Amino acid sequence: MSSLYDWEQRKLSGVIEKLSGGASIKPTDYLEDGIRTVPKGAVNATGIADLSGSKFISKDFFEKNITSHVHTNNLVTSLRDLVPSAPNMGRIVRIEGVDEQFLMPQGVYKLELFEGMDEDFLISFSNSDKYRKIISAEKNGSTQVHIRNRELLNIDINLPTEHEQQKIGTFFKQLDNTIDLHQRKLDLLNQLKQAYLQKMFPKNGEKVPEIRFADFDEKWEQRKLAGLADFSKGNGYTKNDLTEIGNPIILYGRLYTKYQTIINNVDSFAIEKDNSVISKGNEVIVPASGETSKDISRASVIGKPGIIIGGDLNIIRPKKFIDSVFLALTISNGTQQKEMTKRAQGKSVVHLHNSDLKQVNLLYPELEEQKQIGFFFKQFDNIVDIQQNLITQLNILKSAFLKKMFI
Repeated sequence: MSSLYDWEQRKLSGVIEKLSGGASIKPTDYLEDGIRTVPKGAVNATGIADLSGSKFISKDFFEKNITSHVHTNNLVTSLRDLVPSAPNMGRIVRIEGVDEQFLMPQGVYKLELFEGMDEDFLISFSNSDKYRKIISAEKNGSTQVHIRNRELLNIDINLPTEHEQQKIGTFFKQLDNTIDLHQRKLDLLNQLKQAYLQKMFPKNGEKVPEIRFADFDEKWEQRKLAGLADFSKGNGYTKNDLTEIGNPIILYGRLYTKYQTIINNVDSFAIEKDNSVISKGNEVIVPASGETSKDISRASVIGKPGIIIGGDLNIIRPKKFIDSVFLALTISNGTQQKEMTKRAQGKSVVHLHNSDLKQVNLLYPELEEQKQIGFFFKQFDNIVDIQQNLITQLNILKSAFLKKMFI
């Protein structure tokens, strides 16, 4: 390992030989097909450009803006960000994939480096704690923040030998590849879960699903949810009530951003109030309000007793012949979810009341089949959680190395 004195300080202007900016593209310049652009959202912390938001321009427009061309394997960055905290501004990514030409819009820049500078080292440096703090300090603006070219090129960077640059760059590239591999596996698991959900619940107008466990062949029964459960509401907590320690609490906002079908581990806490609603276990909860009808047309099961149920949550306690996990799954997917979505009311904020939930038509089999379906998806969620936790730990490890391996 080299000592501190082996590293040489330079400005980024001594590392980046050429910085080429993007073209001015009007909304009317975009087409349904043609040559792809590099979206500002392409720049992220993975080191690989995300081109999923690409738009298209004509070949003629592309050829008129030759200085804004970029190709596969080129490095790009964005010096603008619509998010005030600028989480990705100034990060550097490589365009990967099959050989292709792209056009950069304004705010996106191509980087060409001086000979002897390792690209992967610079990509990793752009994610380092030191560099991110500099970008945060140098950014201008409030709504759409930006950093000027000269300010970027004036940033100090400490460089080891070219050989050590390559070692560090390769290390982080391999770590990013590992994270990407596990993320792809997680995406496939979630896709597989959605496929099973479509196959293991009846389609609209049918009384049996395509896939069933052995020994079950009876048609599913249909009733309104009002006759299958008791209903109540959570009570009186907001984000301002959260504390570092206290009783575990579930707030409606986390229900559609954080938790899977079954909630066993809660990572937010509050001090219990006199009028608190406390779980007994196996309650099904549904958000009573949200930004979109899709946000609130989902349900989760509280797997443990003793958890505070916050305000703006509908609470469903199923009858003995209805399994809680099955109920949460069936009203969060397929026909039942579509029915809930239609019943949600409002514009800027949509609401879903217990009176709406009671009118939802539920298809359900006998209790034993419900339990087997619930157990199957519970096991599936456990696998997804393990995979997600692995990705989280790898990202924590990457963050720690980024703090320790750059001066």
